Amino acid sequence: MLKHPVIAFFKLIRIENLFIIAVTQLCIKYLVFAPLNEFSKFTPALFSISLVSTLLIAAAGYIINDYFDVKTDKINRPETVVIDVIIKRRWAMILHIIFNAIGLLLGFYLALKCHSLKLLMFQILSILLLWFYSTHFKKQLLVGNIVVSLLTATIPIMPMIYDYYLTGDIDPFTSFMIGDFLKTLAIIVCGYSAFAFLTSFAREVIKDMEDYQGDIQTGCKTMPIVWGMITSKVVTFFVILITIGLLLLAGFKFYKEHQYIAVYYIAGLVILPLCILILMTIRAKTSKDFKMASLLLKFTMLFGIAFTFIIKYLYE
Repeated sequence: MLKHPVIAFFKLIRIENLFIIAVTQLCIKYLVFAPLNEFSKFTPALFSISLVSTLLIAAAGYIINDYFDVKTDKINRPETVVIDVIIKRRWAMILHIIFNAIGLLLGFYLALKCHSLKLLMFQILSILLLWFYSTHFKKQLLVGNIVVSLLTATIPIMPMIYDYYLTGDIDPFTSFMIGDFLKTLAIIVCGYSAFAFLTSFAREVIKDMEDYQGDIQTGCKTMPIVWGMITSKVVTFFVILITIGLLLLAGFKFYKEHQYIAVYYIAGLVILPLCILILMTIRAKTSKDFKMASLLLKFTMLFGIAFTFIIKYLYE
């Protein structure tokens, strides 16, 4: 099935991950910030441009990662290799350049609309970090994990930042009326950003444990190779434990406000899967075990994103 060019292209750009990115930003814009959209100058058209820019740069990052990772992927997961098998290396690089160029141009347009060219740094830094992640950082201890986690953490806050710059010139009365409410929503979005960082970091370490055999044969210096599998499991355990601790704090806040639906959701659909994930990671021995743990964490991240529906219900 993977031999079909269209299926191979979707695999190359990680269509499922792009879907998660799109859903995350759509939920932040139209669920979390739904009460303030009538005051916002970050119109659906501008938001769409921002989203397309983000997706194109992310897709370019996935392409260049596979471009430089063919040798390792042929060891770890040979059945999923696309470059050099279905799509030629030359075409992969052309797609990478085109996607980045369009994403950068769209970012430049948004920066002009926001009257702040410094916002273009998001696109420029993302392109550079994704390139150096693929060529250098991925094979280094911790650096690659942190870079990916930081980029993931920016996904929820991007709509808020553009919203902030575009609504900076609203009239003082409206600004006063929505000021405190905006702070509350900003705290929620920052919480999402922290959740994205921690879960992404944990998932990157789990994936490094999954890819141990291929990485060690290609000279990588990932955490499982340098510090060992046991230490990597301990690091994953504490990162997930910190995530659970922050979620418990959020749950306690909702409990004090008698918003029990939020408490039940966080406990049952986010904290419980994370507890199961800890057990799965500790007991994991094979690459398949770590793959299942990584998949569970991805679904948990989706449940975290879906909590935005609860937020909309609570604050509408």
